[in-house]
Amino acid sequence: MARTIEFDREKVLQKAMEVFWLEGYCGTSISTLVAATNLKPGSIYAAFSSKEGLFLASLDYYGRQSVDTLNEFIVIADTPLQGIKDFLLKIIREIKDGNTNVSCFLVNTILEVTPDKTMIRDEVNKHLTAIESTLFTALIRSQKTGELSPHQDPRSLAKFIMLNIWGLRVLAKTNPDKETVNAIQQQLFACLGV
Repeated sequence: MARTIEFDREKVLQKAMEVFWLEGYCGTSISTLVAATNLKPGSIYAAFSSKEGLFLASLDYYGRQSVDTLNEFIVIADTPLQGIKDFLLKIIREIKDGNTNVSCFLVNTILEVTPDKTMIRDEVNKHLTAIESTLFTALIRSQKTGELSPHQDPRSLAKFIMLNIWGLRVLAKTNPDKETVNAIQQQLFACLGV
């Protein structure tokens, strides 16, 4: 009878995600994952089938956290649009504080993997779509309450916000000056009407 693998899946996914996020999919070896997760190679393969299986599970773990975090900002704010603004301000503050590690694991992955990695691309797209859908739903609610102009297209605006989130996270890597970040913030919020 095969031995049952016992470990804290969330902790393993957190550790694996951190390694993949830092090293990338291609740059991460099984030995690095073994050291980070404290699992034996056989346990990794038994639980996740492959390095790619662990990577996909790590992406799913991160993607669910990303949607949950955005939802938290929207729910605790006075209005949905304020929640979106607060979420963007969190990213902007991190950049202004000089934090160059505000990148997005999903965006990093989509930029790294080759077109033949369709399962990985599909997993990333699933979560990016979920984030965009969360933004879209919040913008529809904002429009219904009159907070967002009826002339704004919530679908296009959700895509616009997504592009700006990606751009801000990439911009952070360049260690921009505060004036640049302030100008971007001002322009972004002007487009949102806040």
